[in-house]
Amino acid sequence: MKPGVMRWSLLWVALLASGSASADLARRRDAIVEVVQKVSPAVVYIGTEQEVESRFRGRRSPLEEFFGGMGGGEQERQKIEGLGSGAIIDASGTIVTNDHVIRGASAIHVVLADGRSFDAEVIGSDAANDLAVLKVNAREPLPTAKLGTSSDLMIGETVVAIGSPFGLSKTVTAGVVSAVGRTFRADDRVYNDFIQTDAAINPGNSGGPLLNVDGEIIGINTAIFGGGAQGIGFAIPADKVRRIVDELTRFGKVRPAWVGIDAVDLPPRVARQLGWDRAYGALVTAVEPGSPAAQAGVKRGDVVAELGGSRIQDAEDFDTRVRGYPARSPFPMVLFRDGGTRTLQVTPLEFPARMVEGLAWERLGLRVKEVKGVLAVSGVRQDSSAAQVGLEPGDIILRVNNQPVPTADAFREALLAARRGRSVLLLVRRGRYGYHITLPFEQQGQSL
Repeated sequence: MKPGVMRWSLLWVALLASGSASADLARRRDAIVEVVQKVSPAVVYIGTEQEVESRFRGRRSPLEEFFGGMGGGEQERQKIEGLGSGAIIDASGTIVTNDHVIRGASAIHVVLADGRSFDAEVIGSDAANDLAVLKVNAREPLPTAKLGTSSDLMIGETVVAIGSPFGLSKTVTAGVVSAVGRTFRADDRVYNDFIQTDAAINPGNSGGPLLNVDGEIIGINTAIFGGGAQGIGFAIPADKVRRIVDELTRFGKVRPAWVGIDAVDLPPRVARQLGWDRAYGALVTAVEPGSPAAQAGVKRGDVVAELGGSRIQDAEDFDTRVRGYPARSPFPMVLFRDGGTRTLQVTPLEFPARMVEGLAWERLGLRVKEVKGVLAVSGVRQDSSAAQVGLEPGDIILRVNNQPVPTADAFREALLAARRGRSVLLLVRRGRYGYHITLPFEQQGQSL
């Protein structure tokens, strides 16, 4: 073969090979690959540092043995590190992640996909919905991921999770939407209205985005339930994320919501008498006069069938769903009454301070007041759980569920956050000693 012909032949083979490789890449670049390439720059690694106190040396006092708390002995401070993921949702540096990723952190570091690192500040966090908003200051606009909607999710549709599990750099898992509207209990708290997926959500994935095939965030991943093991992962729906992020950005916290309804599970016998032939719903037993529910037209004896477009399974489901809405964020409520259904628009308000004080007195048996810069017990109800463990007027309450409560307002906010749980943990000081005390906190007819 002549040299010129050989050169053209080799060039032709190279071109064919190059074209074949390009065609192969094009064939392999499916929807999941495109989502990863599109969104990965907006997914960040979050590292945290937390200082904790640990007791060493010294002896436990007799009172500490009784209360089971922390007493004498010296204290030393130790640093522990945590990790998680997050998603940039605004080019100015707004990042959404999980509350449990940054809770208690003394320092938060954010690392972008391109290697840039920033210190982050907490704009606001909400333990009840396991969401937090961070902010980093960058000199130029940052890559972002679009916050989509979760209202039109389909069971079985493909989803992609991106995060940094176990401290590894960017990791991708894929799966499908297994269920929506899931409710579960973890860490003595009820979480509701979650997306369930079989995409692996491991520790470190927490706070990262769950994406649809258009590359839109349809949920924020969380590993609070069982570490996301055995093919069960959960994500906070995008529509709830949007409501909570707006609250945290504007107010730094989620304003506790109240509608003024007492509800119980619907017994089959009562359902038949009312003509309600469904195996779900909650029965309204009382409506607080002048409350948002009363103003919307809710009446005693109504069956709450749906809230925010989803079925209400029972009273606990109703309770948790109502509390998933911030104050002044309206939602539709479908009621069954007199043989037919009707839809009302309910706008919750901030939980009244007088009712928070009622929570403390009725459920714990405590009244408190501010005295010389601390929060002191001012009254203890006889036969209450507080009285049974020996709390007395003059005891100082330092923390509620590990949250500092230096003021009456802080105490009320901590109780509102705790009202979903079955118990509340108090750190109480008497004299020179501090004691951890766990008190039952079951609901006793307080309207929601």
